[in-house]
Amino acid sequence: MKTLHLHNTQPDIEKAAAILKDGGLVAMPTETVYGLAADALNGDAVRRIFEAKGRPMDNPLIVHVARFSDIERLHLVKSIPPKAQKLNEAFWPGPLTVIMEKGEVIPDEVSAGLDTVAIRIPSHPDAHSLLAVSGLALAAPSANTSGKPSPTSAEHVANDMDGRIDAILDGGRCSVGVESTVITLATDPPRILRPGIITREQIEAVIGAVEVDRAVLHKLENNEKAASPGMKYKHYAPRARVILLRGDDESYVTYLNRLYRRDRSVAALCYTEDKERIDAPCITMGSMEDEEQQAQALFDALRAVDKLDGVTTVYAHCPAATGVGMALYNRLIRAAAFEVIDLPKKRIIGLTGQTGAGKSEVSRMLAGLGATVISADEAAREAVEDAEVRAMLSAAFGDVLKADGTLDRQRVANIAFSTPENTELLNQITHPKIAAIMLDRAEKAASDVVFFDASQLFEAGEDVYCERIVGVVARQELRMERLLSRDRITAREAQLRMSAQFDEGFFLSMCDDILYNNGTREELYTEVRALYERSVSQ
Repeated sequence: MKTLHLHNTQPDIEKAAAILKDGGLVAMPTETVYGLAADALNGDAVRRIFEAKGRPMDNPLIVHVARFSDIERLHLVKSIPPKAQKLNEAFWPGPLTVIMEKGEVIPDEVSAGLDTVAIRIPSHPDAHSLLAVSGLALAAPSANTSGKPSPTSAEHVANDMDGRIDAILDGGRCSVGVESTVITLATDPPRILRPGIITREQIEAVIGAVEVDRAVLHKLENNEKAASPGMKYKHYAPRARVILLRGDDESYVTYLNRLYRRDRSVAALCYTEDKERIDAPCITMGSMEDEEQQAQALFDALRAVDKLDGVTTVYAHCPAATGVGMALYNRLIRAAAFEVIDLPKKRIIGLTGQTGAGKSEVSRMLAGLGATVISADEAAREAVEDAEVRAMLSAAFGDVLKADGTLDRQRVANIAFSTPENTELLNQITHPKIAAIMLDRAEKAASDVVFFDASQLFEAGEDVYCERIVGVVARQELRMERLLSRDRITAREAQLRMSAQFDEGFFLSMCDDILYNNGTREELYTEVRALYERSVSQ
């Protein structure tokens, strides 16, 4: 199929109207996003929308009309509730969709078998002209391949739909940038099913109390039917994996920068103010102080993710789910398939270092000075008693449970450390649980500053949560001497342990503070006390 590329001239709008009257598909601009329009009362034409988009037919569509009187003229609803009249006076034409009990003329293809229909009057002049010239009610979901970011320009539409639809009507860039707010009047009180640029607070000022549907911020339950477009599990997503980071600005920047040091396949989807502080490639979605700018930029930003060479995962700065921010959060949480990482509220300082360098001694000194120290070794002992972790260890390493169902730690250690591959498998199973336990303990600690004592801080990925990282290092001969004395092992065994770890250069490059433990205990204590005092005073 050849797709016509039309412009917002009267002759081209008339061509587009003729295509629609003949049962064809036309991508039309609206103030929110580009919609893929078909005659809403022609079930066969509407079915073509789903085919072109690759969209499941259990997802209802929004019906667009030119003016409020068209709703009654075309018998689109059984009756117009008084609250719909109030919403019309306040917000239409504009980015609001109102769900009412459907009229008999609405085909099941539009309503997805529901007894309601969603109605909108767009404010974009080209959309209004096309609706007026055609005289039709137009069903029009976003004009993109199903699941991808919605299109806010004719170029976006062409990238997804060229050759699949009859025409694209180019009306320039969309001014709002996220889809309309959807509210249903079929419930009492009315309920927002999809947030947009028109906020709950604005609607409540017109019609009184309004609820927000649970599915706006959470996944639909199993077998729960979508009552509105945009309620599905995953939506608006680029090819790259999206993960939301929920936390303050400092925690977000710290996480990205530490992660990027060891993983060059990550990027940031962030606010303009974040960009100059982040080392990773950045795609910005507007100023953190301007939610309307963020809304306009969001889908452009999500599409831009896939243009970054070598980037497989993008970490988005999670907006607050209030006001217009609720619309941004709603789109991002679905682009991320509900994958969210909550960043710690406490200030976390990592403590790590080479085996035999004296990290454990530093940890004891910090605790003696009054610091809150959370031990990765203690967390690991708790982690392997978790039923899910035990099950994964059994699946990976065979019979590693004792007769009483507890874990045979020595057998696990013997198998896990027998090969580098087994060691990596052990880490993949246990490190996430260990990190979760340590973060939970940090959040419950009374102190605002918490030290993570972890020899494998970097291997476990716990470094990304740390405001600062302290590395303890020492000369190789001193480390050897301490290992021989402490663990009663052979020199060869000690050398193997030492060589299995990162070298001193790694710690020098990755840590913010270095404690050299080459002297007396008193000298080390003086350095540790100074470190502690700096940490709690910041």
